[in-house]
Amino acid sequence: MYPIVLRLGPLTIYSYGLMMAIAFLTAGYLTGNELSRKGYDGELASSMVLWAAVGGLVGARILAIVDDWSGFVGDPLHSIFSGSGFVWYGGLIGGLIAVSWTIRRHGLPWLTTVDCIAPGLVLAHGIGRIGCQLAGDGDWGTETTLPWGMAYPNAIVGWPYPPGVRVHPAPLYELIAYTLIFGVLWSIRKRTYPDGTIFWLYLVMAPIARFLIEFVRVNPPVFLGLSQSQLISVGLVMIGSWKLLSARTLTVRPATSLSAQKR
Repeated sequence: MYPIVLRLGPLTIYSYGLMMAIAFLTAGYLTGNELSRKGYDGELASSMVLWAAVGGLVGARILAIVDDWSGFVGDPLHSIFSGSGFVWYGGLIGGLIAVSWTIRRHGLPWLTTVDCIAPGLVLAHGIGRIGCQLAGDGDWGTETTLPWGMAYPNAIVGWPYPPGVRVHPAPLYELIAYTLIFGVLWSIRKRTYPDGTIFWLYLVMAPIARFLIEFVRVNPPVFLGLSQSQLISVGLVMIGSWKLLSARTLTVRPATSLSAQKR
């Protein structure tokens, strides 16, 4: 693993931070292009990315603290200011709240805007997992004898296994899954759908991927044999599925009524 990419005197470039920066820039670029394509100011994407970063980091840290409350009570300063231990779903919720505030502040339609954000968001998530893989921040999986199993001897989070033990490279699994989801969302973005469809699809597909990958990760079960991330994934899939079905019903009903009137 390569937690540090480069040292130049007092300047240290960390792989996790570098990939996070690339992820935010990628999300901003793709979101700006989509906003411009739909007739809105693409420059607003940079403001959204900034607030998404702030809200996301705060949300990710808060959920990490809740997830490890005993560690927070034992050493609050380390829990708050540690460079590791962020929880993705906390970041998603915090980032969404911050971006929603930005959307409202600029008078943009929420559903149309989050449709513009969704493809870049899922790709950025995949890029961020490259940083997790390089840094070894504890996102690895359980032990495996598969040929692509890996060890993380230089991880920034303590390696919990004996030397030589190989585990599932869970961050790479997520990278592959989110890249494929990006391909789906990006390929259908120009089709005619009710506003919000791309975002609701994201809320279905990305959490399903995370739910499945959690089975080979080391996160402990908290309820019914499922981890915290799996429970949140189930909730998001339910929301996304419900909204997709609702949008489809709303678009079909007028056509049906009009047909009945013509008879």
